[in-house]
Amino acid sequence: MFAAFLFFWLSFGAGQLAAWVGQELKTSDPPQIACGLSTVQFLPSSPEGNWGLGFPEEGKKPVGNATSDQLKQYNASYVSDTEDKVIYLTFDAGYENGNTEPILDALKKHGAPAAFFLVGNYMETSPELVKRMVAEGHIVGNHTFHHPDMSKLSTKEAFEKELTDLETLYEATTGQPMKKYYRPPQGKYSEANLQMAKDMGYHTFFWSLAYVDWYEDKQPTKEEAFKKLLGRIHPGAIVLLHSTSKTNGQILDELLGKWEEMGYRFGSLDELAGAS
Repeated sequence: MFAAFLFFWLSFGAGQLAAWVGQELKTSDPPQIACGLSTVQFLPSSPEGNWGLGFPEEGKKPVGNATSDQLKQYNASYVSDTEDKVIYLTFDAGYENGNTEPILDALKKHGAPAAFFLVGNYMETSPELVKRMVAEGHIVGNHTFHHPDMSKLSTKEAFEKELTDLETLYEATTGQPMKKYYRPPQGKYSEANLQMAKDMGYHTFFWSLAYVDWYEDKQPTKEEAFKKLLGRIHPGAIVLLHSTSKTNGQILDELLGKWEEMGYRFGSLDELAGAS
């Protein structure tokens, strides 16, 4: 059991590092879109096949590997088109290490809805926290059962199994069907599996703001976190945080308060899914 958990943790951390390389693309120009036949649009990607962002100006929406209109073809989003000051909070959770409870406490204090994208390991080891998320009105989304690189799963059967196995576990844990919201592990995607997710009835959610928060032994300081999360916040942001982060657990109450002081409110991903 320990060996399996260690393997998952190492794989999770390596994947997050690769994803961050893509997420931190720096450019002042929009990504170039590769076009084929006039009736087909192909999504560009970073060299690692990761979701990537460029931040030409702080406080403004970043430029993604694909535009919102292109992602809509696949029932996918990375940011809201709104200019209203609304933030969509999301948390990725590969395992539990004691930081989810203070995160849930802060969300409850501020009346802020959130979406938790969980994997099988989390749901198997922390069912009571999953039930608390649901009871307090949060969304539990599908981050796959095993957290693999989904862009390398070439068959529809393999792709579907990663999602349906977690759906089954969620229903057994909560007694409710799982909402069909999907986040690709490590932000790795392909046009083919975005289409597979759409065919399964899923809405895929990437993100428009994140920072390096997942290394347990190298947590960012409060000042480092605030510099990124306050400086780069923007209208319609889908914020990705990790519930494994001790820093996030410690600062979330204050962070939510600071965003509120900036005039932001907190919305549910249901708003985005309903508008697509």
